[in-house]
This record gives sequence, structure tokens and C-alpha cells, in this order.
Amino acid sequence: MDSSSDEEEVVAIELPPSEFKGTLCKWTNYIHGWQNRYIVLDRGILSYYKSELDTEFGCRGSVSIQKAQIQPHKFDECRFDVIINPDCVWYLRARNAEQKHQWLEVLDMQKVTYGEASNGSGLKRHGSSVSIVSASVNSVSHSQSTKIVKEKMDEMETFRDLLVKQVDSLQKFFDTCKDTFSTEKDGDGSESPNSDHKMKEQLAVAAAQAFDFRGEALTFKTTSAGVLIALQHCLDIISQREDLWRKKLEKEVEKRKKIEELYKGSELTKQRPKLTIMSGPDYEEGPHSQIGEEEFFDAVEAGLDKLDQEQLYLEKLRQNSVSEGQTKAETHRLTSEIERITMEQLQYAQSGVEDGVWTLFAEDGEMRMYKREEEIDGLAVDPLKAVHTVKGVTAREMCQHFYNPDVRFEWETTLEKMTVLERLSDAACVVLQVHKKVWPATQRDALFWSHLRKVPKDMCRDAHDAWIVCNNSTEHPNFPSNNGKFIRVGLTICLMCQTYLDSSEENGSPPTRDNLTCKITYCAVVNPGGWAPTSVLRAVYKREYPKFLKKFTQYVFEKCRDKPVCF
Repeated sequence: MDSSSDEEEVVAIELPPSEFKGTLCKWTNYIHGWQNRYIVLDRGILSYYKSELDTEFGCRGSVSIQKAQIQPHKFDECRFDVIINPDCVWYLRARNAEQKHQWLEVLDMQKVTYGEASNGSGLKRHGSSVSIVSASVNSVSHSQSTKIVKEKMDEMETFRDLLVKQVDSLQKFFDTCKDTFSTEKDGDGSESPNSDHKMKEQLAVAAAQAFDFRGEALTFKTTSAGVLIALQHCLDIISQREDLWRKKLEKEVEKRKKIEELYKGSELTKQRPKLTIMSGPDYEEGPHSQIGEEEFFDAVEAGLDKLDQEQLYLEKLRQNSVSEGQTKAETHRLTSEIERITMEQLQYAQSGVEDGVWTLFAEDGEMRMYKREEEIDGLAVDPLKAVHTVKGVTAREMCQHFYNPDVRFEWETTLEKMTVLERLSDAACVVLQVHKKVWPATQRDALFWSHLRKVPKDMCRDAHDAWIVCNNSTEHPNFPSNNGKFIRVGLTICLMCQTYLDSSEENGSPPTRDNLTCKITYCAVVNPGGWAPTSVLRAVYKREYPKFLKKFTQYVFEKCRDKPVCF
């Protein structure tokens, strides 16, 4: 697991020539992706630790670079791979190309210097309770344990035979003593005058004890036999488990052989160079990803759970006040587009969901979320519409917090970076957002204009007032969508809020938050781009959209409840 996939700056300290160490990003697994690991190269042995503090507790794994292939990545200028064999590959990543070349030079030098002096298989591993290597260690100790149990059982059988012989010998001794005592009597039953009376008494006691000893012997035989039966039962269970795992292993090996045969015979293999690495970061989202939909969703879900736990707060917040009423008219390159799309989204938000094409997929108290399933080029781009009611806030307060870029990090925990590229007016701006990476999905960014305005009174119906925020994808010459690092998300989002006052508030006194009700309509059409499975996208938004809307409205309520009412 490990928290996020962000790569931190590599810190490499050049020590004496025989040792080189520092922190690099190492690929871990499907769930946790890239994680910082403390790497040590010492006399041709490359080892890694979870952190520098763990060096005194033993490494998590190590390999000899004697026969390893050090391979820089073709496209990623910061990545290089240490390939021992197709089943053992270390994927490493530096912060920049300079640090990568520094590591490559040291690896090459140590490979030459210590390669000839090294002996062994070239692969050395240290067991760890959290390392994948522990599987093989457990397998070996399991086999050893079975052998030890068998040896102990044989020993117990030998001990039992020896004890039985000893018991029989003692039994014969006591029987002989008893017979001797009987023969020493006269024919008329009188004792022999030449016998010692004291000796006869001792023999009599020994004879009397002989029968009790026989009973103890029988008890011991029964007990030892029971112990042997129990041990045999344990061995049978171990043997059954071994058979079960052996069969599973054979099935997995057979599946792998079939997959390899299909891959070798596919057209993809004929057209492209043969891949020697069939796992790792190359299995991330893409048109040729080998990961299944279920694994894809599990990985995305785990990443989203982790993002939910992160709370990012800005140290200083700037208040961006918007003048009451229609904002000052300013002409800019997006004026006509913003005007047209905002009015379209306003009409779209005011339309109902009773036309039969909307499906309710989430309901929580006053909140209801609807969807229409649509696809473009096999990607789910389902339009969503949500209605919600919140007490104690106004429409303007709700929309201002949704629009204001300066407070977005307080409620949007999926953001990694946000930049306001252009301030078009007091209530319109162009924003570039980079979202946190959730492996195995490729990292996304979104470039859109955002506009806040007050809805004209004649369009508010019976509400006291209404406000709207509209976000729509756009383009910027300095930030093209095909940058190769992120997948650009296409979006059209509308948040319309209406303020309603309590009917009892008609005496002219200023309204309080107890008299306020904000009706919220949230509409979204998002094209995630990329190649994510449709079933995964739908499962994710069914889970995330209700959580987002509930979290955002609660955030606005907490921010405004102790402040004066703002219409």
C-alpha cells in the first residue's frame, strides 16, 4: 500500500566507490503504483528499503547486478529498469534525467568492477513479511515442516516400540517374582524354613503391584496410539492442502502457457517487437492494457478511497467578491460562447426529469441523482442531473464557493494542481486543473472556462433569487490537449441554485439562516477520454457523484453558518 504515486525529488549521495545510495521511486504493484524506496548499491548488490530509517532492520529485497540488464526506458526520460529475468524486474524512476544518468553510470561501473568477482546465481533475495518473496519462503518452510513432522512421527513410533519392549520385560520380571514366591511354599501351604520372611513380604508386594503396572502399560499404549493417529490425521490434511495448491498451480501454469501461445500467434506480435516484460507499469490504462475490468475497478476504487482521506487546505484565502446583480459587461474572446452556453445550461437545469428518459440511480435524504446512459466511441458519457435541498445558505453563497478558484482546494480533494490561466472578467476565468493519479487510470487534466452570474428575476420563477455557475471545456494555445503526459477531460457542468424564504418571514425584518432554503440543481456531462472500461466508469460515478455533492454542500454550510447572510 504507501500513500500516493507522486514522485519526490531523488536524493543521491555519492559515497566511496563501493557504495551508492539514495531515494528513488520503485514500482510496487497494481494498487499502490510508484512509491518512494531507499535504494542501496553496495559492491554489485542492489538492495531496497521502505525508507532510510529501515536500513537497520534488513532490506526488503536485493539482486546482484552481475548478470542483470540495465535498460533505460525508451519514452520516459526519468525511468530505467533493472532486468534480472522476465519474472524479476525492478522498475525505478528518478526525479529528473540528470539523476537517472548518475545512477546508470554507477550501476555500469559496479557491474564491471564487481561482476567478475561475484559468484552465485545472480539473484539474491531476503525474506520479509511484506515482500512478495515471502511466498516462496513460506512454501519452502511448509515443505520443511512436513518433513520434520514425518521424522518426529517415525521417532515416536520407535520410542513406542522401545517402551513396549521395556514394559514387557518388566512385566516378565514381576511375573517371575510372583512365580518364585509361589514355588517357595511347602506342599501343605507352609513356608519353606530356609526362606527369609522379609524377602517374601517384598516379593508379595511386588506381585501385587504387577497387575497395576499392566493396566498402566495398556493405558500408555492406547495414548501413544491416539497421538500417532492424530499426527497421521494432520499429515493427511497437509497432504490434501499440498494437492490442492499443486492443482491450482498447474492450472495457472496452463493458463499462462495458453495466453503466451495466443500472444505469440497474434498479429500484434508479428507487427511489433517482442516484449520481454509482461508486467509492471506498462499495464496501466491504454488500448493494449492486459488488466481486466474487475481488477481495474478495484484499483481505481482503492485509489479514490485514499484520496477521500486527504484534506488539503490553503494557508491564506483571498475573498473574491462579485458585485450584486448582473456583473459588469466586459468584452473578451469568449463572450459570445459563454453567453450562449450559459443560457442553454440554465434552460437545461430548469427542465424537469419527468420525460421518461432519466433514471434515478442514487437517493439520500433530499438529494436525488438521475442519469441517461450514452456512449461516444465506446466511452460512457452519461449526462447526470442531481437535485438537492440545503437549509441555512443562499444561492449566491453556494455558487460563489463553487466558482471561486481560491477556495477550490478546500472541498475538491482530487486535485493535484490548479492554475488560473486567464481572468476574463470579475466573474469569468479560464482554469487548468490536474487531477491526482489513481492507478491504473492515466492521470487526467481539464482546461475549461468558468462563469458565475445572477439569474434574471423574470427567470427565477417563485424563488427569491437564483445564481448559476457554468463550466465548459475550451482550448488554450499554450496548453494543448495532446501533451502526451495527461489525458484531457471534456466537460460541461452547470450548478444552478435558488434561494427560498420561509413564508412566515413577511414582516420586513432581515431574514436569518433559519428562514433560508437553497434548492440546488447540478448537471454534468463529462467525457473522461482514454480507454477506461465503460462498466468501471459507471460504477465509479455512481459512487463518487453523490459523495461529492453531499460533501460540497456540507462544506458551504459550515463556511457560512456563522457569517452574515449574503444574497
